[in-house]
Amino acid sequence: MIDPKILRESPDAAREGIRKKHIDCDLDAALKTDEDRRKLIVEVESLRAEQKLANVEMAKLPKGSPEFLDKIGTMKSLSSRIKEADVSLKELEEVWTERYLNIPNLPHESVPEGKSEEDNVEYKSWGDIPKQEQYHIPHYDFDWLDSILDFKRGTKVTGAGFPFFVGDGARLARSLVSFFLDQANEAGIQEMGVPYFVNEASAMATGQLPDKEAQMYHVVEDDLYAIPTAEVPLTNFLRDEILDESELPLYRCGYSACFRREAGSYGKDVRGLNRVHQFDKVEIVKWVKPETSYDELESLREYSESLLQKLGLPYRALLMCGGDMGFSQTKQYDLEVWAVGQQRWLEVSSCSNFESFQSRRAKIRFRDSETGKNEFVHTLNGSALAIPRVFVAILENGLQADCSVKLPEVLVPYMGKDRIEPK
Repeated sequence: MIDPKILRESPDAAREGIRKKHIDCDLDAALKTDEDRRKLIVEVESLRAEQKLANVEMAKLPKGSPEFLDKIGTMKSLSSRIKEADVSLKELEEVWTERYLNIPNLPHESVPEGKSEEDNVEYKSWGDIPKQEQYHIPHYDFDWLDSILDFKRGTKVTGAGFPFFVGDGARLARSLVSFFLDQANEAGIQEMGVPYFVNEASAMATGQLPDKEAQMYHVVEDDLYAIPTAEVPLTNFLRDEILDESELPLYRCGYSACFRREAGSYGKDVRGLNRVHQFDKVEIVKWVKPETSYDELESLREYSESLLQKLGLPYRALLMCGGDMGFSQTKQYDLEVWAVGQQRWLEVSSCSNFESFQSRRAKIRFRDSETGKNEFVHTLNGSALAIPRVFVAILENGLQADCSVKLPEVLVPYMGKDRIEPK
C-alpha cells in the first residue's frame, strides 16, 4: 500500500499516478473516509481523556455525595458515547481499509505513458532473429508433440491448461529448473523451497488480493489460495519482521509450481504451452534499502537476461507503460523471447520494483543504524525464469529439418544429449 502521507499531502500527484496506470480507483472517496476516520479518532481520544479526568476527580470525592453521584452519571454518559464512537470508528476503519487496498501503487517518473501492450517501449534487444525455414512450425503443430506433451490426457485428468510433460518433455522442464536454480546459487542467491498455498494475509501483503479479476484459485473450505508465483510465499517469509540494516540487501530464490485461472484468455495466445493454468517457474525476491532499489531493479533485469543469453535465445526487454503494468509495481520490465515457429514474441519474465508498497502491507522493516528508526524495506521480484515459454522457444527455435530439436549447449549436461529426437 502507498504511504498515506503521499495521499494526504500530494493528492494531485496520486491522482496523476493512478491516471497513468489507467486503473479505476475512487481516490476522493478514500481521502474523505480517511479524513472522517482521523476526526473520529481525535474525538474518541478526547472522550477517553475526559473519562480519565472524570475518574480521577471522582476518586477525590466522598462516596455517596451529590458531587460523587453526579460524576457517576457523567462517567456513564462518557462510556456510552465512547462505545458508540468505537463502533463507528470500526466501521470507518473497515471502509477505509477496503478503499486503501484498492489504490494501486504509483508509477515511477521513468515509466512511459500508454494504455496497453502496444505502448510498451523496447528497452533492449539481444540475439539474431532466426530466419524462418519451411520446416519451422508452431510447437503445437509438431506431429510428434504428444510424445513429450500430452494435453488430451491432462484435460481428461484435470481440465484444459493442465498438460502432462512426458519423457524428454519432463526431462527438459526439469533441466531448465535445475539450470536456473544452479545459476542462482552461483550468483549467491539463496535457494528456498516454498509452500504452494498461502493464507489471505499473505495474498493481501503482495497485492494479489483484493483481486477484482479473481485470478487465484481459492480453496474455500480451508480459506487458502494456490500461489500464482513463488513471489507470494517468498516475500511473506519476512512478514511482520524487523531486519537489521546489515542484513540488507537480502536475495532469495524459489522454484514452485504456479497456478493461475487466466480468466478471459482466448484465441491463439492460449494454444499449446503459450498460456496454461499450471506451470513451473523460478522466482527471485529482493529486500533492499530504499535508496538502492532502482539499481537493484536493473541488476535483476540483467541477471534474468543473462539466463536467456546462456540459452542462446533471442529476446527483447520491454519497459512497461503505465497502463500495462501490474497493480503493485512502480516500474516493470518484461523479457520476451522470439518463437520462430509462431513468428511472435513470448513473455518469459517480469522484473519489478514495488518500493514499499508490499512491505507496508506485510510490515517488513529494517532498523536504520543512524537514526535507530524502523523503516520499510523496498521489495523487488523477477522471474528467472518461467518454464513453459522458454520450453516453447527451445522447441521452435531448435527445430531441425529432420524434425529433431537441437538443445542449447548449457542444457546438454542436464539432458545427457544434445537433441530431442521425434518419436
